[in-house]
Amino acid sequence: MQKIDFRSDTSTHPTQAMREAIYSAKVGDDMLHEDPTVNELESLAAKLLGKEDALLVSSGTMGNLVSILTHSQRGDEIIIGNKSHIYKAENSGASTLGGVSIHVIPNNEIGELEPDQIISAIRPSQSINYPSTSMVSIENTQNACGGAVLSKEYTENIAKLANDNNIKLHIDGARIFNASVYLDIPVSKLASSADSITFCLSKGLSCPIGSIICGNKEFISKARYWRRTLGGGMRQLGIVAASGIIALNSMIYRLKEDHTNAQILAKGLKEIAGINIDPEKLPTNLVFFDLLVPDPKIISDELNKIGIKGGKPDKKWRFVTHSDISSEDIYFALNSLSDIMKKHYKSI
Repeated sequence: MQKIDFRSDTSTHPTQAMREAIYSAKVGDDMLHEDPTVNELESLAAKLLGKEDALLVSSGTMGNLVSILTHSQRGDEIIIGNKSHIYKAENSGASTLGGVSIHVIPNNEIGELEPDQIISAIRPSQSINYPSTSMVSIENTQNACGGAVLSKEYTENIAKLANDNNIKLHIDGARIFNASVYLDIPVSKLASSADSITFCLSKGLSCPIGSIICGNKEFISKARYWRRTLGGGMRQLGIVAASGIIALNSMIYRLKEDHTNAQILAKGLKEIAGINIDPEKLPTNLVFFDLLVPDPKIISDELNKIGIKGGKPDKKWRFVTHSDISSEDIYFALNSLSDIMKKHYKSI
């Protein structure tokens, strides 16, 4: 049975080159800065993102939380979007673990936070009635907005706004390389104006685990403290870092293939009766669409039976393309879904 997993780009498996690098990785105690493979990965990541230093953490959620805690004091407040991953899918770690308040403002249709709304959300400085605003976070690509890409110019404008108001700018860049490839500009240009940025190794870059935080040396030094506090003091971490080095050297530019496959998928879905989708609003590898059937679970169950994962009981679905999905897989999935929808969708 064919197996096609559209649930997320976290479904990717490490490449053979990654497996070989993991097997032969030189290791040491990372808590003592003695793991040569980790040191190499962090140096490579910092250079690639145009930052002074970098830190390997276990996940994107940990990376964002460590960044928030590094930028903030207990009792501070951060500004994030209502469709941000930090708000929707990271268990309110900033508030539950860090005592940091969250001020939520709307993301617009293309994933941006409106500058005037950010300014309105910033608390008056030195007030005894309000928490102090410590940072604003934007997400690039913006997952819940169809994988929307934030431009270099927009990011620079938000960075200037933050700097003018004495707060920090953090970028949740879980899929920042997808944005870089889509815009055809170096990722360092998208990160240059931010005080900190995280990115995932375990999504489109196909590593089995890991995320990276980048910033200046002072920030990363403090971030190491918070990583340790959260239980992230890993030891012979080179076996994780080894795959990350392969990823940063060889897996970035192939993301364009994922974007191409996503467009093939989106345009094919548009031709299937009972599916509502706008391919033009899906620039990267995240394909959002609606099923116009009374019980989407039936469709999902039939897809699962033939090895296609990604459906769910809700009418709003997201399919994600990645390195383990080929163009042949896309066409097989489209044909299969078309046949299933013909049985269950009755046009009005």
